[in-house]
Amino acid sequence: MMMSSVKLTASSPFSSAFRSRKNNKLPNLQTRSQLSTLPTIQIAKQNLGHSPFFTHKPLHLSSSIVCQAYEADRSRPLEIEIPDEEVAKKLKMGLYFASWWSLNVVFNIYNKKVLNVFPYPWLTSTLSLAAGSLIMLISWATKVAEPPKVNLDFWKALLPVAVAHTIGHVAATVSMSKVAVSFTHIIKSGEPAFSVLVSRFLLGEAFPLPVYLSLLPIIGGCALSAVTELNFNMIGFMGAMISNMAFVFRNIFSKKGMKGMSVSGMNYYACLSILSLLILTPFAIAVEGPKLWAAGWQQVLSQIGPNFIWWVAAQSVFYHLYNQVSYMSLDQISPLTFSIGNTMKRISVIVSSIIIFHTPVQPINALGAAIAILGTFLYSQAKQ
Repeated sequence: MMMSSVKLTASSPFSSAFRSRKNNKLPNLQTRSQLSTLPTIQIAKQNLGHSPFFTHKPLHLSSSIVCQAYEADRSRPLEIEIPDEEVAKKLKMGLYFASWWSLNVVFNIYNKKVLNVFPYPWLTSTLSLAAGSLIMLISWATKVAEPPKVNLDFWKALLPVAVAHTIGHVAATVSMSKVAVSFTHIIKSGEPAFSVLVSRFLLGEAFPLPVYLSLLPIIGGCALSAVTELNFNMIGFMGAMISNMAFVFRNIFSKKGMKGMSVSGMNYYACLSILSLLILTPFAIAVEGPKLWAAGWQQVLSQIGPNFIWWVAAQSVFYHLYNQVSYMSLDQISPLTFSIGNTMKRISVIVSSIIIFHTPVQPINALGAAIAILGTFLYSQAKQ
């Protein structure tokens, strides 16, 4: 509420006007309704034009008009401020996403460079897990990272997750050893279709109609890309499909077995890497073996030189880092945001690999990839 105070002197024409109005004496006016139609100064002049107290001197106000809003006086101006914690959280998540995408792109590039000259995907997969396990064991030993407090129940719950993770990791690496990186990731974008089918027919979980409809562009886009792929290879195609299925089961086992386990995303993936390494190593030795590895290693070193060692180290370290950052991101964001980020990550990998490796792409093949990725995005929206 606004209040104004105006001080009136004894000689002020307003004082006479107010006294005249108080006594209901309104000279030259017939009714009060006429009074309301005239400006204040005109009323004063009309009523007091012949008054002995009236003076033609200008109207003076004894002081400036003071307006005070009592309600506002007891409060402060409305200011919208974003807390420092919110700003820090947004910057942190932006850093996570940028690191996740860039690390994943670097891993895929070096992984493909290694597999092009050293076609041993089982050893390559093993080295990736070994590098991550070694990094985390050193981090725990030097107190750079706080070791997780886990028990036997934790490892029992983690075992099926590690088995599925191992299969999915090896299958994806086998796929990339046979086909282009872009084709592998186009097929892997069909993972939501496997997730819905497994959940529906094995777990009895029902989904709303938009979820099922979102599978149509995913399946159709992947099929169109596979049919029009110039360098199609059945082993590469099946590797990507097996990887999809394995990662679906990894997610299911993770949700079922890890409830109530208070382990950070970084330590969770570290434990997953260690257990997967223990599972994978004997199978890698049985499938490929040290003799093949030694012969292939010597041949590559004679052709490329020490740079090959850097390629192997880079693909191993960056594999761990991008997965670790993705699990750390999942700790901070919703599953929907994570799904959208995963879709954008796949787009960045496909585009960058096509540019770097000069992968020939037909327009119809690119259309299929775009449809499949769009379907993945629609699925993430409908699922949530």
